[in-house]
Amino acid sequence: MRVATVGNFDGVHRGHQALIERARGHLAEDPDDSVVVVTFDPHPQAVLRPDSAPTMLASLSRRCELLGEAGADEVVVVPFTRELAAHSPEEFARFLREDPRIAADVVVVGENFRFGQRASGDVVELARLGEELGFAVDAVPLVRSDLAQDPADASVAWSSSHVRDCIAAGDLPGATAALGHFHRVEGPVRHGDARGRELGYPTANLAVDPQMALPPDGVYAGWLLDGPDRYPAAISIGTNPQFAGTERRVEAYVLDRDDLDLYDRHVSLDLVERLRGQATFDSVDALVEQMGRDVAVAREVLLG
Repeated sequence: MRVATVGNFDGVHRGHQALIERARGHLAEDPDDSVVVVTFDPHPQAVLRPDSAPTMLASLSRRCELLGEAGADEVVVVPFTRELAAHSPEEFARFLREDPRIAADVVVVGENFRFGQRASGDVVELARLGEELGFAVDAVPLVRSDLAQDPADASVAWSSSHVRDCIAAGDLPGATAALGHFHRVEGPVRHGDARGRELGYPTANLAVDPQMALPPDGVYAGWLLDGPDRYPAAISIGTNPQFAGTERRVEAYVLDRDDLDLYDRHVSLDLVERLRGQATFDSVDALVEQMGRDVAVAREVLLG
């Protein structure tokens, strides 16, 4: 039995995780059974409407990692092209059944799933085509908040758009609740101005993909991950207006460490909580005092 679930899976939020869990529920005890997740890269909107493409919630490698953690036995990454977008619903359904990487016996999708040219197919059409082609369809209701303190929030379905809205508002706990994990940004560490070291707080300057979703400029508490090592960090996102900066940067100070050499290493930052917005100060001394307070608050948030 091969059970496939299909989507972009950006961020692999709790709604996506529910699809994979539902897919696993179709498996028996046969060791040859597997859950196959079919995902697309790049994001369809980046191909069809690049000017309005959404920001990314995870790199492709991170997405595949999260899908495996959620229960996928296999991940099939399908290059999204205009040719693929032009497939009729029947052609796309045949692809799910006949592509040897997928060969679906069951297809599990969200109840709002659309497919085929101009998103003309829906779950009813997919079920009809599945009967003809030899696969069953399981349409899963959208997963809604079970953590909302405000009853009005319980009407919000977990979605990539909701996660992006939380991140754009600086609501990292809200993003974490929807994702089921921290929002992560990543990139190689590049040389910066070394100003943090001069001020007593050496930072790792990450070259983050400009398409990655970032919260508003400000200071954040989070974790820096370097391979198997995980360090508590105070993170600055912004243009550094204190020194007339113009380039938006992501910089992380690992708490109480000035001995780490991270240059040219690919590291990740798990963003936990916003501490304050970006600001300028009357003097460098005032800035350093505030940085000390930021570090203390970050320590409290992360380490208690």
